[in-house]
Amino acid sequence: MTRIAFIGLGNMGGGMAARLVGAGHEVAAFDLSAEALERAAARGCTPAASAREAVAGAEAVITMLPAGPQVRAVYAADIRGVAPAGALLIDGSTIDVESARHVASEATAAGYVFADAPVSGGTAGAEAGTLAFMVGCE
Repeated sequence: MTRIAFIGLGNMGGGMAARLVGAGHEVAAFDLSAEALERAAARGCTPAASAREAVAGAEAVITMLPAGPQVRAVYAADIRGVAPAGALLIDGSTIDVESARHVASEATAAGYVFADAPVSGGTAGAEAGTLAFMVGCE
């Protein structure tokens, strides 16, 4: 079992986090929406009071956020320097190239393994576990 932090439980993230729980992983989940956190808890995720709390002790951190500014902000404030050294950081958000490269550069400079991994398949794919990931990383 892997301890995974999942940040962003919207249309895509909620289903993805639930699938990880169903695969036997421990998922600490965070979202700004109390309703999204409640849905995740009902599906087996452990709700976290903050992104920082979710990533503390995580072996892998997955972000699924709306846009580049949110990804940059959560990495700068809540992930880099908080997640354990060597953790695998995966951003599944569909964001601009400049933001993806910036976050990747900062994460790898801080000693993390980083993967830019936007997804295709929509909410049905997130629920069914049939998403396609386009992954870029070292």
